[in-house]
Amino acid sequence: MAEGLTFPVLKVDDIVTYFQSEILTGSEAKNFNKNDIVPTPKTESIQRLYMRILQFVFGIKPEYHYMMPVNENVQHSVLQESFLPICSIHHQMSQFLQICQVYDFQLSDLLNPRAKRTITILCGIINFLQFRKMQREVFMEHLKMHNAAKEREKRQLEEIREAELKIKKLTTIPPEQRAAFEEISSEIAELEKLMNKESQEVGLVNEQIAKSRVKVAEQTKQLSFLKVQLATLDEEQAKLKSQIVESPEEIKNDFEKMKETVKKIKQSKDQSNVALVEYQNKLQTTNLCKQEFMGFCRFLLDLQVEMDKCNSSLTEIRSLKELLEKQKKEIKNLSNKDACLKRSLHKKRDQKTKHKIKLQKKQETHEQYEQCLLSDINAGYQKKEKLLKIMEDMEKEIRDIKLKKENTSEKCNNDISKCQLMYTFLMDKLDTAHECFSNIKQKRKRQLDDLLSLL
Repeated sequence: MAEGLTFPVLKVDDIVTYFQSEILTGSEAKNFNKNDIVPTPKTESIQRLYMRILQFVFGIKPEYHYMMPVNENVQHSVLQESFLPICSIHHQMSQFLQICQVYDFQLSDLLNPRAKRTITILCGIINFLQFRKMQREVFMEHLKMHNAAKEREKRQLEEIREAELKIKKLTTIPPEQRAAFEEISSEIAELEKLMNKESQEVGLVNEQIAKSRVKVAEQTKQLSFLKVQLATLDEEQAKLKSQIVESPEEIKNDFEKMKETVKKIKQSKDQSNVALVEYQNKLQTTNLCKQEFMGFCRFLLDLQVEMDKCNSSLTEIRSLKELLEKQKKEIKNLSNKDACLKRSLHKKRDQKTKHKIKLQKKQETHEQYEQCLLSDINAGYQKKEKLLKIMEDMEKEIRDIKLKKENTSEKCNNDISKCQLMYTFLMDKLDTAHECFSNIKQKRKRQLDDLLSLL
């Protein structure tokens, strides 16, 4: 049995500590020790340990092993109560140990256990229980992840619905405000056209103003230059008057020249005044244009505020759309995880169906075996009836012999005593055979019931 094992063989101390901490409780854990396994295992403690293992794994309480099945008519059920729990434990453990990769569990492992076999059986059970614990933790983690993913999916679906409702509210215009919205949009388009035209006109006016400013600056420079020249000429004239005695003709000529220069200066002043008047008129027109432009700018600012509001609503819509896309991606990931979990469930279901098919095959073999046993039992009953008839015939013959031959009574009594001994011996043998067959029948029926319950 130790060759070709799929699990490690542990020490006896480790086995005892594991069962004390994981399966046994209370006084059973305290009383269970190394001496119950080594050197000679105690049958009662081993049977009790197997009962607790079955209770821990399958939930089968120890009381259930002592119960007789009610759905079958069993003869002499009182005689079978002593052997009933052992058969039930053997049946359950033989099925359980096949899962633990131990396939040769026998009745001798319960009635007369050996140390090596019990250690290997317990090591296989410990290996399966540890594997079961690990897989259960993994399954619980997957279940928690699955539940959290479902809750997250529900929340995201609710958020998506709320976002869709918000988008509908923001995008859809109520019928009461559609006319006003269309009017406002048409007015905005007209105002934009007017603003473009006025901006073009303002640009042209600004260009003309810049040109006029350049001209005025040039004329002011010329005026200042002429004023400086006049001042210098006046100074030179005063100096010359003091130095030179002028003739009247020269004075007249100079005076005429001065008149001409004064006329030129007056003409230049008149031109500059006309230019200044034109410049002032242009400035007034520019101020009026600026005021109108400021009014349009204010109107544009109001429009820009409304457009900013619209843009903010559009940004909110875009952000909501991005959230929707992210949530859709998360939903896809969750759906992929659900698909993986469903695949694992399908695999487990396939394994379950295979296990069911194996159990059905075993059930069929057990039914065939039971039919063979029932045929043997019926043959035993028939033999018993024949023997009873033979005994009745013998008793009749003995009575006839007693009536006919009183002298040979002692011999007949001896023969009768021998026959009675044979009869009691045969009856005892038949009763024991009947008990064994009925126990086997109950055992097989319980095995079938347990298999059905496990399924």
